[in-house]
Amino acid sequence: MTRAFKRRAAGTALVIAAGAGAWAWVSFSRTRLPEVQVERIERRDLEALVSASGKIQPERLVNISSDTMGRVTQLAVEEGDRVEQGQFLMLIDPESAQSAVDLGTASLGAARESLRTAQVAVETARANLDLSTRNAIRTRELARSALVSQEALDRAEGEVAVRRTELEARESEVRVHEQRLQQETANLRNARHVLSKVTIDAPMTGVITRLSIEEGETVVVGTMNNAGTILMTIADLSVIQAQLDIDETEIVDVRLGQPAVVSIDAFPGQEFRGRVTKIGSSAAQPETGLAGSSGEQRGTTFEVEVTLADEVAGVRPDFSCTGDITTAERRGAVAVPIQALTVRDTDAGDETEGVFLYRDGSVVFRPLTVGIAGERYFEVLGGLDEGDTIVTGPYAVVRELEDGDPVAIEEDDEG
Repeated sequence: MTRAFKRRAAGTALVIAAGAGAWAWVSFSRTRLPEVQVERIERRDLEALVSASGKIQPERLVNISSDTMGRVTQLAVEEGDRVEQGQFLMLIDPESAQSAVDLGTASLGAARESLRTAQVAVETARANLDLSTRNAIRTRELARSALVSQEALDRAEGEVAVRRTELEARESEVRVHEQRLQQETANLRNARHVLSKVTIDAPMTGVITRLSIEEGETVVVGTMNNAGTILMTIADLSVIQAQLDIDETEIVDVRLGQPAVVSIDAFPGQEFRGRVTKIGSSAAQPETGLAGSSGEQRGTTFEVEVTLADEVAGVRPDFSCTGDITTAERRGAVAVPIQALTVRDTDAGDETEGVFLYRDGSVVFRPLTVGIAGERYFEVLGGLDEGDTIVTGPYAVVRELEDGDPVAIEEDDEG
């Protein structure tokens, strides 16, 4: 092998080594560029939603209690039965109430007889007074003619005074008996009212959703410190409401009439449409025992009622549900993915939110003005145009990006 050939071989080896080194440096440099995901800005239909959980309740629900105490002697319904307004439901032992009515009837009759007797006595006293008055007039005329003595005249006039006093006494007795008659009438009316309460009829048409009493059990009447026995609950299931607990930070966006979609846990895969029909003006009260004793703080919520548009077959009160209330809609809005939005410091030292635009291998931070938030996208009110390409992730990379940084696009994610 000649010396010239050896020099050429050595030169070729150096060139190859230098090329390999340059390729390795370029490859190493490219792998150090942050890889990002990008998306082209498009116009989209957006819905702003307020989501919350709650319970299903009928629009009309009545808890039936008793105004009288006693044993249930007849129970005509079972839980789940449908009843019509005015239908007989149960009977509480009527013996005591019936006895009170019988006693009141007898007392009222006696009061009427006493009043009639007193009225007859008044008529008698009035007749006696009239008779004595005429007698006194005749005696006075005879006395003028000296046909009777002064003593006879005094007796006649004294008799008139006695009869007048007697009449006043009898009239007073009549007034007493009239008051007694009114009292006995009121007592009988009250006794009949109590008797009517032992028979319980349905106050409205609906379904017996809860039955808390059995035939033979004793009904307890409510007092100031005792709510008493709730005998049963009747619910009108033709109109159903979802009672949702909305957080205080979102209640300001909820308005009457807004559309909503409700999902009931008992009916997976089904959605029921409705509208907001009531918004609580004050915060919902927490259930007793859930907070307070341990110092646990609970968020403030407000109760919102969503009335469903249609009947729900098989629904029952207190079913768990979730609701999505549409608080705003935008059609054909310029939209940016929520995860693309980030915050950076401005030259003035303030923080502003925006996105990174992708342009020719690097990124440019662009401040944005956003509107409503949909499920995955923000409405863009200013700062972006349809067709712009922005960086959407990964979050760890976007968090570290700065204006002008070079980036590489993840394969298969461009566009």
